[in-house]
Amino acid sequence: MKTKFTLTLAMLFCFLTNANNITVSNISLENLNEPDWVQVEFDLSWENSWRLSAGPSNWDAAWVFIKYRVNSGDWQHAQIAQTDFVPASGSTIDITKDGIGAFIYRDSDGSGDLNLQDIRLRWDYGSIDPNDIIDIQVFAIEMVYVPEGPFSLGTPGTEVGKFYSGPTNNPYRVESENAITVNGTVGSLYYSIGISGSRPGDQLGPIPAEFPKGFQSYYCMKYEMTQGQYVGFFNTLTSTQKTENDITGVNGKSQDTELSRNTVSWEEGSATATTTSPDIPLNYVNNNILYAYLDWSGLRPITELEYEKACRGPITPKAEEFAWGNSNIANTPYNLINLSQSNELVTNPEIGTGNAYYSATNGTPTGPKRVGILAASAVNKTREETGGSYYGIMELTGNLYERCITVGNPPGRAFTSTHGDGEILPNGLANVTSWPTTNTGIGYRGGSYFNSIPYIRVSDRFDAASSLAGANNRLGFRGVRTED
Repeated sequence: MKTKFTLTLAMLFCFLTNANNITVSNISLENLNEPDWVQVEFDLSWENSWRLSAGPSNWDAAWVFIKYRVNSGDWQHAQIAQTDFVPASGSTIDITKDGIGAFIYRDSDGSGDLNLQDIRLRWDYGSIDPNDIIDIQVFAIEMVYVPEGPFSLGTPGTEVGKFYSGPTNNPYRVESENAITVNGTVGSLYYSIGISGSRPGDQLGPIPAEFPKGFQSYYCMKYEMTQGQYVGFFNTLTSTQKTENDITGVNGKSQDTELSRNTVSWEEGSATATTTSPDIPLNYVNNNILYAYLDWSGLRPITELEYEKACRGPITPKAEEFAWGNSNIANTPYNLINLSQSNELVTNPEIGTGNAYYSATNGTPTGPKRVGILAASAVNKTREETGGSYYGIMELTGNLYERCITVGNPPGRAFTSTHGDGEILPNGLANVTSWPTTNTGIGYRGGSYFNSIPYIRVSDRFDAASSLAGANNRLGFRGVRTED
């Protein structure tokens, strides 16, 4: 028999989380074990879920974490125990070793919409008085599992600054997480200095063993970070943290009104930010906000080596390919309906070729389009027509640039796979010391809605080691987490 403890807890506020098509609902506290822990129960659903034993041999998952506050104080991250959890029928729960969150996914092969009920995670609440007023939020982010294994960097094509195996023009094979030598000798990783204006890196190394190379398994956000996810994050911050992470301020878009489809609005000093476009990816985000969100959510930045694996998987690279695995691409402007809604769609996707949002297809209104829009609009749900990667990760080509940790300079190469701990500093900055502390160390891959074809190819490294301050309308990001 379920026992509700809303009477023991003086008041319980439950919040719904909705990002793209993932929903958390019916949150409650169950099975109170004073004075140490309680189970957080909730329902979880999302569309187009899958698990495959063949081919990519992977699945999609929800990354779930919990925030709480006591007596309307500051929001804090809840510690999840590795015991006393209850999966829903048909699902598996993997609690991370650090207790920051849990991955929830199908327990067997299948595909389609997933509706999971009465999931329970044990929250070790510690010294909280059960008679206090407790507010709970359960957040969920759609992720995709990228299995462990070798893969290739670069292609036999002409992409600027592409990786190759020195001194040949052949792709470089990543066979482990061991350190990688960077020079033009046989068997080493190398890349050119590019063309005028390009910034692929300093051609130095080695790339240390601690740098995440993509051989080890990891989870990657299925979609680029959305405006709805940003608002959910921002509204849990203190007033000081809000000021630092204000995307409507001088370090973002410098206005509350819509700009390049960014509709985030926040009246300084108010409790909450809003957006009328929760499923459109977040642009005008600077690097400090990127780090703060990933720290707060228990994730970390993706590296440019992981980016290439996320696109092509273990498949032999093809010259000048895009994320769907070949060089064929649509070139007609897309027409949109249901603007800024969760069902924003393209009415004229191309058939039998790769679909992506870039300069030739951008259409009206200009700016990023709803995450997952091409998969939803495709006539045939092939990898090409949906624009999906080998593993089913969306919009790795076009829409918004992917911010990736670069191997092209010392701050980037010093990066390790340390994850966020769920908390950020009082001043609003991330607290992970092994992440780059300046704009140097992050590069840009995959291109955006604004860019032409050369910049959106998987192996293009024109801006792989660029150091850009501030924010603009073409830059987005997504997070990853190494599998425990």
